[in-house]
Amino acid sequence: MNPENMQLWLENLHSTKEKRSMPLLSFPSISLLGCTVGEITSSAELQAKGMKAVADAVPSLASVSFMDLSVEAEAFGANIAVSDTEVPSVISTVVTDMASAEALRVPTVGEKRTGVYVDAVKMAKQLILDRPVFAGIIGPFSLAGRLCDVTETLVYCYTDPDLLNVVLEKTTDFLVAYAKAYKAVGAQGVVMAEPLAGLLSPDLAEEFSEKYVKKIVDAVQDEHFLVVYHNCGNSAVQIAESILRTGCAVYHFGNAIRMQDMMQILPESTIAMGNIDPAGEFKNGTPASMKQAVFTLLDECGKYPNFVISSGCDIPPDAKWENIHAYFNAINEYYKK
Repeated sequence: MNPENMQLWLENLHSTKEKRSMPLLSFPSISLLGCTVGEITSSAELQAKGMKAVADAVPSLASVSFMDLSVEAEAFGANIAVSDTEVPSVISTVVTDMASAEALRVPTVGEKRTGVYVDAVKMAKQLILDRPVFAGIIGPFSLAGRLCDVTETLVYCYTDPDLLNVVLEKTTDFLVAYAKAYKAVGAQGVVMAEPLAGLLSPDLAEEFSEKYVKKIVDAVQDEHFLVVYHNCGNSAVQIAESILRTGCAVYHFGNAIRMQDMMQILPESTIAMGNIDPAGEFKNGTPASMKQAVFTLLDECGKYPNFVISSGCDIPPDAKWENIHAYFNAINEYYKK
């Protein structure tokens, strides 16, 4: 199989009984490299080395780049907080009224740290030759939430949908260009994190997330480049129909939902991934508790040919490598038994 043909990759994944895992595993590479979160989020070279170190350490289905959901907001003008131990976070709003929404400038890919992240994937593609490489991006509604403030964004859905749609048009335009930049440097897809949509009702998800995600998918997804949709919100099951209408190639869910509930809804032809607790197991668990969590989830969902076990969300920087290795060992043991 040509790994560059991602449709064949998906078909092979679906037909394989003993499925490898694709956790959102990148930031724990800091302990492998001996660097800080702040250092790795500002260095393309360190990110590429970190992705390679993870690929060498675990038998993952694919390599996934760093899920830093502050990058795009920073390019739009938001201030961020950076530390040695925590993933960067947005600490200021950019849009406060219709005037600031209309004045919001869509940045060019390469501004602020977006260029660092694109360069990192380009370098990682030169280092990781045995599995696909996916970039990480934020979703359009979740990016709007970082520009307008999360609480205000949810309120705008009711009180000022026109303002919100102005912002969403701009976040979507940028994310199309950003995904295309990753595609141009050889990434085989993006993992799009749209967690804020997981707080919406089905009608609001359709209006403020679905149509914009679909616009991105339609612009970039083809047989060589896939969009993996990630939602770790607790209403993901309720908005499943809206999520499916985005047309993404793969869907990835968090541990706020019961994965079996989602598997009962999804078409058998649609690959779904999830949802071992990143903090509860990868960071704070033990090898024994991780094995139990993996076995329980595979007992519940392994019967579905379209299920691929994964982390529920991005694995924290300070997750324990003994738990990460226990995760992969448990998957292997389960399928071999």
